[in-house]
Amino acid sequence: MSEEKPSFPEGYKPQKVWTYTEQEGKMGGMNKPTAGKRSDEPLPVGDHPIQLYSLGTPNGMKCTILLEELGVEYDAWYIDIFQLKQFTSGFVEMNPNSKIPCMSDNDFTPPLRVFESGHILKYLAEKYGKFIPEDPRERVECFNWLFWLQGSAPYIGGGFGHFYNYAPVKIEYAIDRFTLETKRLLDVLDKHLEGREWVCAEYSIADMAIMPWIMCIYKFYNAAEFIDYASYKNVVAWVKRVEERPAAARGLRVNGFGDTAVKERHSAKDFE
Repeated sequence: MSEEKPSFPEGYKPQKVWTYTEQEGKMGGMNKPTAGKRSDEPLPVGDHPIQLYSLGTPNGMKCTILLEELGVEYDAWYIDIFQLKQFTSGFVEMNPNSKIPCMSDNDFTPPLRVFESGHILKYLAEKYGKFIPEDPRERVECFNWLFWLQGSAPYIGGGFGHFYNYAPVKIEYAIDRFTLETKRLLDVLDKHLEGREWVCAEYSIADMAIMPWIMCIYKFYNAAEFIDYASYKNVVAWVKRVEERPAAARGLRVNGFGDTAVKERHSAKDFE
């Protein structure tokens, strides 16, 4: 018979069948175990073919970086997830998973919806013929790293970022578990970037996808010292190279937070 494990809070035992109770904290409070709309409100529509519904989180940033790098005009609408705008009827129709970002391509009739940030990157890069390598081997390598990020980001965000910075209680086991995995991912990337300028042979959607999640560790989670970010020298140098690209710098501001943010972007003039 196995030894009974300690629990937190003390005395906690999982129910035979789990039942929902509202969670604490800014992030936890918005979650429910069911999908679907919570209010009736259509999404706004601007003048350009590409309509992005997003927020300046890493998943949103990766899409606005690409759109700025492509040099196309687009409308980027601010979706305030803390006001539960991801659960409006219009948003749920665009993305039944109620996660930012999602996108509409109005070059199609009816408009074509695209959701999941990695898919948005792939879709836009293929639509405009840029930032995916043409060489078959390099193309596969680009997608290797794009999907590496898509599989790894939940450990960095929903795991490390949540328990280190956002959770209403500090749990040593949870913080250690996801710190270990985040540092392992940083080491994977650091080793890969040794002697490389970009993740692949050329600047691509792989760089645009990964960089905001790495930046998030020190910018949003305030964990640079805790996780010893400076020790990953190849990663630090690569992040700086991406940040210094003018289009990437603009993309990082769209739907963002703080004094330099462009809350909604409907024209290149919005950066002036």
